[in-house]
Amino acid sequence: MPIRQLSETMINQIAAGEVIERPASVVKELVENALDAGAARIEIVTAGGGLNLIRVTDDGSGIPEKELPLAIARHCTSKLADDIHDIRSLGFRGEALPSIGSVARLSIRSRTANGDSAAEIGIEGGRVSAVKPAAANRGTTVEVRDLFFATPARLKFMKGERAESSATSDVIKRIAIAFAAVRFTLAGSDRSTLELPATDDSPEGRLRRVAQVMGADFPANAIAIDAMRDGVHLAGHVSIPSFSRANALQQYAYVNGRPVRDKLIAGALRGAFADVLPRDRHAVTVLFLTLDPAIVDVNVHPAKADVRFRDPGLVRGLIVGAIREALANAGIRAATSGAAGMMAAFRPGAASYAHPGPANGHRSYEAAYRASGFAGFDPSRSSQRPLDAGFANGGFGENDQAAFDAGSLHSADARAGQDEAAETLLGMALGAARAQVHENYIVAQTRDSLVIVDQHAAHERLVYEALKNALHARAVPSQMLLLPEIVDLPEEDAERLALHSETLARFGLAVERFGPGAVAVRETPSMLGETNVQQLVRDLADEIADNDTVDTLKERLDKIAATMACHGSVRSGRLLKPEEMNALLRQMEATPGSGTCNHGRPTYIELRLVDIERLFGRR
Repeated sequence: MPIRQLSETMINQIAAGEVIERPASVVKELVENALDAGAARIEIVTAGGGLNLIRVTDDGSGIPEKELPLAIARHCTSKLADDIHDIRSLGFRGEALPSIGSVARLSIRSRTANGDSAAEIGIEGGRVSAVKPAAANRGTTVEVRDLFFATPARLKFMKGERAESSATSDVIKRIAIAFAAVRFTLAGSDRSTLELPATDDSPEGRLRRVAQVMGADFPANAIAIDAMRDGVHLAGHVSIPSFSRANALQQYAYVNGRPVRDKLIAGALRGAFADVLPRDRHAVTVLFLTLDPAIVDVNVHPAKADVRFRDPGLVRGLIVGAIREALANAGIRAATSGAAGMMAAFRPGAASYAHPGPANGHRSYEAAYRASGFAGFDPSRSSQRPLDAGFANGGFGENDQAAFDAGSLHSADARAGQDEAAETLLGMALGAARAQVHENYIVAQTRDSLVIVDQHAAHERLVYEALKNALHARAVPSQMLLLPEIVDLPEEDAERLALHSETLARFGLAVERFGPGAVAVRETPSMLGETNVQQLVRDLADEIADNDTVDTLKERLDKIAATMACHGSVRSGRLLKPEEMNALLRQMEATPGSGTCNHGRPTYIELRLVDIERLFGRR
């Protein structure tokens, strides 16, 4: 077949395959155009999940009548100067409108601030109609009907109406977070109305917009981030470790105001929270990176969701360092979701019928305790539970009542060895220890709340942090191999490992070049014991290639330290003296990350006095 020039319609349809993947892609492109036009109010209407109708109306600067034909011509744009490295707008490629018009029925009606009237142009399956007068207020209305009618095969790959509507909502929310001063409205017959009132561009205004999108719980469980390094500014908020999600859908990242889904940023977030979250949990984050447009490439893909940084190590280091520092400086905080769950558990419900088996099919406390492997202790016979004997037969006996009247059964304060907590302890974040219940939970009191601490989880975190600090404060002890392990690698991987040899030696791994395509490993960290050296070195080479770090080795050592901490911490079932309980609380307050254990579970729950009073109908 001879070489021939493709038609303009065919070129636009090919481009549409990259730019316009689904209705949400159309909404994204049109909303970005409205924002580039300086709109303060943007209204979106959809029908049929966006396949039947998408209408975007804004109050921006509008398009002059004579420029309407250029607006739907390929590679025509008002947003890009002669320098492709100086991109300061959301759109710049000049592909969106002609791509949409090649696969749908598109109409544009616009009026400038100085225009006497509006004008309209249409394009249907690539065929352009003439410009004609129209009636409209200042701004632009773009209407897209019958999306993909010109490419029916694409319709087979669309999901259901609900799924497409949900994707559109997600796009609007993601964009709206970065433009807090703009009012967004999303409505239509296929959805409930989403309205995001304008706030302002201050940090407080952005946080209010984030609350509109992500819920009021996030600001109450968020830590502010503000850091600068070598001309790159990072701002935003991240959740405290105990406030996490099962997926990463609520991790929002922006580069110069552009929403992005970048694997480098995602990897940096995982690294920053590696010590405080398990692998199957994800932090909730909203981060804004601001940097010189010349050192970031947003022209990687037509959809503009991917970016490339000139210095990825700088960006990753900034994100990881800033988040870890913020977590350390934030002190100890409990997630409000824990208190909410506790309140829900305490609320009176319908009485259940008694039955001989465990309630709701769960094992009893005693059965669960025995199954946990702690032998030699029977909770049902413990002298530390004086009330159990009285209730064993279903209620008080006459002797129990007499003892109660005589005051022989002590209060919780007396059993904890405290008649009255010192005023200074009540002012601490975790307050004064009042009691230990079920031989695992410390009940503490502050001036305005009740705190319940899981003693094993809390001490596990304290021991882990101490081990980790000792581990990284000096060179890690290493063990020399009887025979050096030779690992064959691509030459570029061997070179990367050689460049990081000093850092690896500090972690107990001695690596040196062994010819052009191999490295020799002479020493390994003694903590690892017998390990698969080949796999370890290859994993390190892959990570250095991706992120320019050696965190894989550090994570392995930290994991061993976490295991040692788990076995060396205070066990469930151990009775603590009042001074031991208070000492544990004070250590928690002084240790960064002590709000969660090594496995990501909360170490304590705080219930405010006002919530307790509300629970009992006092408020």
